[in-house]
Amino acid sequence: MGCSGGWYFWAWDYMKTHPLATEANYPYVSGNGVTYGCNTTSASKGVVKVTGYTQVAASSTAIKSALNLKPVSVAIEADTYVFQTYSSGVLTSSACGTNIDHAVVAVGYGSNYYIVRNSWGTGWGESGYIRIGITEGLGTCGINQYVFYPTV
Repeated sequence: MGCSGGWYFWAWDYMKTHPLATEANYPYVSGNGVTYGCNTTSASKGVVKVTGYTQVAASSTAIKSALNLKPVSVAIEADTYVFQTYSSGVLTSSACGTNIDHAVVAVGYGSNYYIVRNSWGTGWGESGYIRIGITEGLGTCGINQYVFYPTV
């Protein structure tokens, strides 16, 4: 559903029968101010096929174990002031909320935080990244609720 919302696993379900093209064969251009519909003629250039996906248990131990293997998709609440104005440090504020509204990618972790890549460009956060504090339960910004990775 693009910018209208949706879930990453819906995209992976689509990729089970519609392999993904590489960046070289189907370049991303919207960041350059160019917008248009999907180019379906590129479908024949698909090379990456998703075979399924795995949900990671909602615990820091399980999430860290998954991150030891690969980046994982996570969903967070990003409509709060504390998240939108983040510039540096480890975000641990409960004011971030846990009502999911944004998909991002966790790419690593430190002793007390996850390293998360956002899609808002390098001018936001720490060059486009945020460090989200590791907590149990729903997690800071709700990060523990919907942790998945695709299998290819």
